[in-house]
Amino acid sequence: MTQNPTQNPTQNPSQSSLPSRFVSAVQDSPVSRVLDHVLTTVTAPFVPSDDNIARSTVLGHSLHPVLTDLPLGCWTSASIIDLVGGQSGRTAATRLVGLGLLAAGPTAYAGLASWSRLQGEDRRVGAVHAIGNDVAIVLFAGSFLARARGDHWLGVRLALLGNLATAAAGHLGGHLALSKGTADRS
Repeated sequence: MTQNPTQNPTQNPSQSSLPSRFVSAVQDSPVSRVLDHVLTTVTAPFVPSDDNIARSTVLGHSLHPVLTDLPLGCWTSASIIDLVGGQSGRTAATRLVGLGLLAAGPTAYAGLASWSRLQGEDRRVGAVHAIGNDVAIVLFAGSFLARARGDHWLGVRLALLGNLATAAAGHLGGHLALSKGTADRS
């Protein structure tokens, strides 16, 4: 069985993959410690209780990874329509951005339920993941507003930046769920 490079502290960082080095840089960064502290303070009143549906174990894993499909799918689809749909696709792209924003709330809440139980470096990586997704949500909200005001091209650019932010944040979330097993509830 091959060992995960992010779990082998003796491996030379120059020999690990770029994504592994990204995760290592995030988890060891003093900035991630500050973000973890700030996020803990800001979200404390909103952390779901143990009996909240956001902490459900019925799936065998946390709810958050399942919920991410809707906002990410909407936002990615909106950008694809923006790039290939021409002027006739503008309304559909705007609606997809808006639907993604609506789905982002429950997705973030379920993520908070999972993140609040993490500790140490996993919690720091999760804090950066959350902040990255918050940046994406702000970019998509700006995209939606720009589109609604008739500035379609600003909306397209903001959506593309939002998709880049979700890709970076999603990599960190995927690392936590898949490499570290933090989504497992069985």
